[in-house]
Amino acid sequence: MKDIYISGFADEISSSFDEQLKTVRELGMQYISLRSADKKGIADFTVEEVKTDLLPRLQAAGVGVSSLGSPIGKVKIDDEEGFEKQCAQLETLCEIAKVLNCKYIRMFSFFMPEGKDPADYRDAVIEKLRKFIAIAEKHDVILMHENEKDIYGDVLSRCVDLMQTLNSAHFKSAFDFANFVQCGQDTWAAWELLHDRVRYMHIKDALWDGSVVPVGKGDGNVKKIVSAYVAAGGTDFTVEPH
Repeated sequence: MKDIYISGFADEISSSFDEQLKTVRELGMQYISLRSADKKGIADFTVEEVKTDLLPRLQAAGVGVSSLGSPIGKVKIDDEEGFEKQCAQLETLCEIAKVLNCKYIRMFSFFMPEGKDPADYRDAVIEKLRKFIAIAEKHDVILMHENEKDIYGDVLSRCVDLMQTLNSAHFKSAFDFANFVQCGQDTWAAWELLHDRVRYMHIKDALWDGSVVPVGKGDGNVKKIVSAYVAAGGTDFTVEPH
């Protein structure tokens, strides 16, 4: 069996990067999913800041980075200025990923206008995601689409559509159990349709009433799906403690 890589969103421990690293080492973890450090989101760092500040501290702690927890795609679909800013941020994030020897960047598929049918925005979503993917391809980085609530790709049917339509080696699925449950989606059905696209799992569970609960205590079928993922050769997990 391949090695299993378990990381976590360490900024849920503390905003202090030093405290994050100290705690994950005490827990015996060797990887984190880097989302923010010292109250600053990873998308707001420059490549030079990562090289001179974050990387030395990671190396001193003996902690690697499994993925970047970016906010790319967490912008309104009709916010053109915001989209252009995120394209520039993604270019920098890809460079940061290479500095940190990390191949995955978590991202999303845009917030939909309230009260509107997401289907009306499908073409715009596809067009903008293609631009993100082109950047990832240029840098040989893999974008991991998280099925976040209230974005275009929140429910299973639209996640499947995105994966099949875009069909890129640089655009895969970060499978989030709790988010699917909170969107009323059966996680086993989601796994069956997305399993060949899943390259990352967020370990988080929820009940059908929407409340987040300890892993295995919810309706996410976590044990069954994790077993299937590992049996299929899956290796990468991020624990999302909240």
